[in-house]
Amino acid sequence: MAEIQDVLALGAELERSYVVRVRSRLKFRVGQLVYAAFSLDEKTMGFAFPKQEREAFVGGDPRKFQMPSMSDMRFNWVHADLAALAPDEARELVVDAWRMVVPAKVARAYDLLHPDGPG
Repeated sequence: MAEIQDVLALGAELERSYVVRVRSRLKFRVGQLVYAAFSLDEKTMGFAFPKQEREAFVGGDPRKFQMPSMSDMRFNWVHADLAALAPDEARELVVDAWRMVVPAKVARAYDLLHPDGPG
């Protein structure tokens, strides 16, 4: 069972990433791009995910993953129930979302430093 504390450090540790609060919601950003965000109760994590792959991804495990709200369908975004994720899985989703918003060379440098993945 993942909790926000399992991924919180990534928001500040990943290159170019920083943590902000917007209307009391915790969000991880690179520049002005949000790549992960948490519900007010911090039980749901939204994260960047390729639009063309999300239907199959969510359909593969709808207990863990949900489609974004109708107003967010235009974005590369998916929601996850943190309690249904393992901590390592939650960290991996955050790192993969971060990869979507940083230059490829930054992601490659991370891979060199973390060959076994996040966390």
